[in-house]
Amino acid sequence: MTNRTAFVTGASRGIGRACALSLAQGGARVVVAARDRAKLEEVATEIRAAGREAFVVAIDLASADSIKAAFAEAAKEFGRIDILVNNAGITKDGLALRMKKDDWDAVLATNLTGAFVAIQQVLQGMMKERWGRIINLSSVVAESGNPGQANYVASKAGLIGLTKSLAQEIASRNITVNAVAPGFIDTDMTAGLSAELKENLLGHIPLKRLGRAEDVAAAVRFLASEEAGYITGHVLDVNGGMYM
Repeated sequence: MTNRTAFVTGASRGIGRACALSLAQGGARVVVAARDRAKLEEVATEIRAAGREAFVVAIDLASADSIKAAFAEAAKEFGRIDILVNNAGITKDGLALRMKKDDWDAVLATNLTGAFVAIQQVLQGMMKERWGRIINLSSVVAESGNPGQANYVASKAGLIGLTKSLAQEIASRNITVNAVAPGFIDTDMTAGLSAELKENLLGHIPLKRLGRAEDVAAAVRFLASEEAGYITGHVLDVNGGMYM
């Protein structure tokens, strides 16, 4: 991964942060992007302390203009993006019967449309270079479904469809497109779950533990590597066996 530049969205915490750190350890220069610039600076400091290069950009995945500006800023600093990790995501849960259209739109706009617009920013450079890695963070619920999350599940299932279509479209240019589908990972997003709900969850996970952000980052780092060059259009489950 030496001399490669990676761009990670939602890199200020959780899985995105772990991905940024792992790719940096693998030798990549890393652009860390999210809305919270202060938290991004902390991640960048950690990467630089390990002797690697990091660059901070603010990005709002719900805004095409913000996405374009962030990638333009990154290109000025680091040039072409070789590895894109579409990790940023939001939830606005609610039963379908009562879900407001605004909540549907917001989740789809950030999780799916935002990821697509981000991909559009890097495709030309990757095609010219005839090398690229695009990794979309989906979710176990995209495969299994989950009540009360119609918008989130639709967005994450949409990412799997996007991954497979794009993989076929650009394979001839030596660009791979894969998805990683995490199960329940111990992050800020799951920290709010009650003890009872966690207990119930663990009953459905053969490995009997929540995943760690590092478990997901290891999968992302592998798919971003030279070694994964013959894998494309694949969904790699990192879920402790909860869905097979």
